[in-house]
Amino acid sequence: MNIIINEELRSFVDPLTATEYSALERSLLAEGCRDALVLWGDTLIDGHNRYEICTRHGIEFKTVQNTRFSSLEDVMLWMIDNHLARRSVSDYQRGVLALRKKDIVSARTAPAAAPAPADSPEGEDAKPAEAPKPVIKREDLAREARVSANTISQIERIQKAATPELVEAVRQGTISINAAANVASLPEAVQIAAVAGGRKELQQMARQVREQKMATRTPREPKEAAPDAAEAAAPQDELHALRAQVAALKQRVTELTAENAALKDQLQER
Repeated sequence: MNIIINEELRSFVDPLTATEYSALERSLLAEGCRDALVLWGDTLIDGHNRYEICTRHGIEFKTVQNTRFSSLEDVMLWMIDNHLARRSVSDYQRGVLALRKKDIVSARTAPAAAPAPADSPEGEDAKPAEAPKPVIKREDLAREARVSANTISQIERIQKAATPELVEAVRQGTISINAAANVASLPEAVQIAAVAGGRKELQQMARQVREQKMATRTPREPKEAAPDAAEAAAPQDELHALRAQVAALKQRVTELTAENAALKDQLQER
């Protein structure tokens, strides 16, 4: 049987952790491969880990064809729906899958760009009109991923700003989505140092970012209320407190950077 591995499909869904992979391997060795691998023609679209383990250990497996797809995007959407339905998928992974589905659906349903009017100027300055992309509500994504809309927003922030080390910490469960979204707002070097410091360091850094955000918020006050002397002095006190927190945070960043450099030196010596 000629089975083709499409690397784009293989890497489309987050890989298993080392623990999950070992558990799957033990199960296949003990019970065999009970679920059929799914093919689209000769291309494997579901069961990449099972196929790899079965091939390596000589374990027999069955295959089933799914012929209803007309494009690679159809396959990807099916893979996303298939994984979203699984209980073993974490909240973070479901959120990432829902956002990937949003990108695919948006690209496929976007209307073609409107042609330029016949009397429009031609040349380098002439630009084709861009058609608006369809809007997919965050609430719909959250419902499909079985998480809150706020969690989807946090996962978006993580995807945009988090370092690979911080993303892996979220995937491994070392840090929560909420905490990771806060740490992702820090410079990359600080994120890497915080991950190297372990769970407690990550939690402390996330707490400091959260406190800093709270300190910078300006409370709303009635427009007609005239401030007394104590109220007039409050903003100045808040400013001093904020400066102190910023100074403490910078000091912590310096310490983490030094710790990270020391860890790298230790790894190189081994």
